[in-house]
Amino acid sequence: MKGMSREKKPRNQNLTVPNALSVLRILMVPFFAWYFLHGRLVVAAALLVLSGLTDMFDGLIARKFNQITEVGKILDPFADKLTQGVVAFCLAVRFPMIGPVLGLFIAKELLMLCCALVLLKKRKRPGGAKWYGKVATVLFYVSVSVIVVMDGLHLAPSPAVFYGVCFSMLTVTGVFMFYAAFRYSQVFFALLHSTDKENELDLPGEIHTKKGPPAA
Repeated sequence: MKGMSREKKPRNQNLTVPNALSVLRILMVPFFAWYFLHGRLVVAAALLVLSGLTDMFDGLIARKFNQITEVGKILDPFADKLTQGVVAFCLAVRFPMIGPVLGLFIAKELLMLCCALVLLKKRKRPGGAKWYGKVATVLFYVSVSVIVVMDGLHLAPSPAVFYGVCFSMLTVTGVFMFYAAFRYSQVFFALLHSTDKENELDLPGEIHTKKGPPAA
């Protein structure tokens, strides 16, 4: 009827810029792997830097504009772990010498992923990214980007210097990642044994029913 306001569908609060950036990071992973494994290292490094920037800004945007969602708390670490796992695999293929360090890193990431799956199975809310996890991720992106650029532009004066830089940077990154893993394990056990109703999660309900108020 004319003159009557037409009711609009409510907006799903999970459709946010931070969640879109997390999805973008996931979509960039196969492109990075293809360019890296085909020797297009500068392009691969550029994609990795872009991925790192989206990882940095999605959290800032989520906090500043109050766009933190339960879906985002799952998407963000999943995008991080997928990216880091594929990058580590690609590096191990290209640089077998640093394979053991990367193997330890992949094992740690798989363990953290299993912990997250246990929480979801127990219907517990993921703890979300913490500052120490973000710092570890930034160190990872910086280290890998430097390694890829050095190799792609042949900046190292000798193979010994190149592998020395690779091992040093990855070791520093690995130490901080294990610190982050230790801190996250404390969060994991606290959530696992928590009886607080606020830590319970109904993911289908969060996705389908968490709507914003109808638009005026």
